[in-house]
Amino acid sequence: MSINKNSVAYLFPGQGAQYQGMALDFLNSGSRAVKKLFETAGAIYGKDMEAMLRDTEAETLKRTDVSQPTVTLANLAAAAFLGEQGYTPLACAGFSLGEYAALVCAGVISAEDCLNLVKIRGEVMQQSADRLREAAGGDAAAAPGMAAVIGLAPEQVESLIAQWKEAGLEDLYAANINSPKQVAVSGTARSLAEAETRFKEAGARRVLRLQVAGPFHSPLLAGVVEAFTPALEPVVFNDPQVPLFSNVTGKLVSSGAEAKKLAIAQITSPVRWIDEEASIAAFSKTLPQGISACLETGPGKVLQGLWRDAGSEIPCYGAGTIEEISNMDN
Repeated sequence: MSINKNSVAYLFPGQGAQYQGMALDFLNSGSRAVKKLFETAGAIYGKDMEAMLRDTEAETLKRTDVSQPTVTLANLAAAAFLGEQGYTPLACAGFSLGEYAALVCAGVISAEDCLNLVKIRGEVMQQSADRLREAAGGDAAAAPGMAAVIGLAPEQVESLIAQWKEAGLEDLYAANINSPKQVAVSGTARSLAEAETRFKEAGARRVLRLQVAGPFHSPLLAGVVEAFTPALEPVVFNDPQVPLFSNVTGKLVSSGAEAKKLAIAQITSPVRWIDEEASIAAFSKTLPQGISACLETGPGKVLQGLWRDAGSEIPCYGAGTIEEISNMDN
């Protein structure tokens, strides 16, 4: 496999991609750029990031206030290493949390601002999830959360949610439009339980309650917006220097001012990932050489799977470890 290093798009994974030891191969490679990222993150978080990524157990890594900064550091490390290997992205996008690394990739914000923002974002989202769980008597199953609806088209899921809302089923929202046959929804425990039955009656193959901290990408996190906005407002958002695609709109981001507004809107809006994938594929056709490959620039393989589900002619490869990147060069 040989890839044109100047005709790739970076796709940055989000929360849930984390695993113990991620990104340490980049750090141990001797990369100066990666070492600087780890030092910057360590100064912001007040921790030895190498030890944190090496020693933190899987259950702790799942915590929103831990996974957000660590996954972002891993994403940025992968991009920095790729840059040292001669890769230059033609476009970038990130899934949910991954959009922050994409903002850095596009030159919209600095790596330092990014790492500081995701630290605060992770903390306020974890605090919100903790409050929701406490209000449910400490029972995670009774607290607001998310479920994956498998086997229904996204437009059908969104149409059903709108119909049910008119009929009185409140607090149910499309949260992640992942693929042509998979949508994650957020809601209260009551609305998720009721929706499970209704989605199955409508033809869904499965409805699975997800083990996540809260009802992400929904209006149920409005309190997070209020808490996070003061941290975001003073940060300088430059106009994108690399084409950047938005979770909220599924389209290109036109300016730094728009990027800042979307960073707030993203918290309570669905991730329209299949629209982003379609926009990237369409954008590729406007380029003389086109995009030769998308690279999942960070831990895991989730985005590779979703890209395949979208049926794009552009291949998507993993670039979350040195081994994966080496395989692309052979």
